[in-house]
Amino acid sequence: MTIRILPAVGDPDAARAVAALLGQLPDAEPAPAVADSTALLNALAGAAGPPVAAQPPDGGAPAGPAAAVQALPEVVLVHERIGPVPALELIREVALRFPAVGVVLITADAGPALFSAAMDAGARGIVGLPLAYDELAARVQAAAQWAAGVRVHLGGNPDALPAPTGTLVTVTGAKGGVGTTVTAVQLALAARAAGRRVALVDLDLQSGDIGSYLDVQFRRSVVDLAGIQDLSARVLQDAVHAHHTGLGLLLAPEEGERGEEVDDRAARQIVTALRSRYDVVVADCGSQMQSANAAAVELADVALLVTTPDVVCVRAAKRQVRLWDRLRIRKAEDTTTVVNRFTRHTEIQPSLVAKATGTQVARTLVPAAFKELQPCVDAGRMQDLDARSTVRAALWELAGELGLAGAPAVRPGRGGHRTRPMLTGRKRKALTTGAAPASGTPQGPPPGPAPGAGAGPAGRFGPRTGGPGPYDQAGPYEEG
Repeated sequence: MTIRILPAVGDPDAARAVAALLGQLPDAEPAPAVADSTALLNALAGAAGPPVAAQPPDGGAPAGPAAAVQALPEVVLVHERIGPVPALELIREVALRFPAVGVVLITADAGPALFSAAMDAGARGIVGLPLAYDELAARVQAAAQWAAGVRVHLGGNPDALPAPTGTLVTVTGAKGGVGTTVTAVQLALAARAAGRRVALVDLDLQSGDIGSYLDVQFRRSVVDLAGIQDLSARVLQDAVHAHHTGLGLLLAPEEGERGEEVDDRAARQIVTALRSRYDVVVADCGSQMQSANAAAVELADVALLVTTPDVVCVRAAKRQVRLWDRLRIRKAEDTTTVVNRFTRHTEIQPSLVAKATGTQVARTLVPAAFKELQPCVDAGRMQDLDARSTVRAALWELAGELGLAGAPAVRPGRGGHRTRPMLTGRKRKALTTGAAPASGTPQGPPPGPAPGAGAGPAGRFGPRTGGPGPYDQAGPYEEG
């Protein structure tokens, strides 16, 4: 949405400074500055048009108040030295005559007394002098959102509301240890690799491990934003750690008891501020519901519930979905379940998970291959997971399925959900012994026991002359 801005600045030098900063704001359409209060009121009255007639000439229904405000600018900037009407009186006049316009006061004295007086007059914010880009952008954006909301209530176009543009994805575990944090980290990395601006938030406030998985130690956490009423761009920049992968990390507190300081109001404010700055916001909500992560799940565009294909975890997932439904956090049909640690021989299939929980099950199934993850988990560097890993390929394909990255990638390997594991130990020896000889080599019976002999280790793997036996197929288990 384009934000129309009308500055009212009497000082020429201040007018040039305001115009220069407004020209840098994204999606902003600044109008030429007016020099006094009379010109401002005349400009607003001219944009609103003549008073709406009670009955149109054609006899149709009378036009609503929205028709008179759509041409008005969303934001008006009033300089403290405007005249002849004093700035606070001018703000009160604009607020009374044009209630769908957000007014921001520009002043050198941004103290509590003036702030209170400006709010009483009807201003939506104060910008201090000298002007700073971050503060001006935050105040203009907040005033524009308020003005658009008022116009929606007056009967305007609901699509005009400048809602946060970033996609919020929450990742919740059915129970502890199902791979919630690994899933959240890999989804964020996949979205970042697709060129998106990504923030990864740890809302597992008592036992968050995103910092441990990405080898990060940072002095700030999500708790530092809980007590701040106005989250400006500079405040977010101080609290969010810029990781070398390009992710913006907002970590959980080191002291788990401090997580109680983040309530649902603070969580909503933090998530909304992040969505206004990032294209994708991935929130690790852990497995225990508190007011903060419950608010995030409620606001999420995509709510993922991670489970493993076993009876205990599926029951926990069903219990979690019922909890969300009772508390009116989220409906089951609006939740997507991700099946982690899936094998070809599991008895609980995705269709059964969908039937038991009542949720949608992601088409992408994450295979059970902890050996691929263990080196990166122990080193605390999940970003270094090998690109050939079947777990990484599955999670990045899941990101494509959810629309966070590009098109879903085709997974390598046989069997659809995993590649053929490397054969080691006795299996490799048995296959090597039963392999066909090279060209030019006289072929003869292989040494060792006769075919069908059951004695010795070779009997476990079938006849050596007949190639690999039934235990030599690629599967979820290996010997050696």
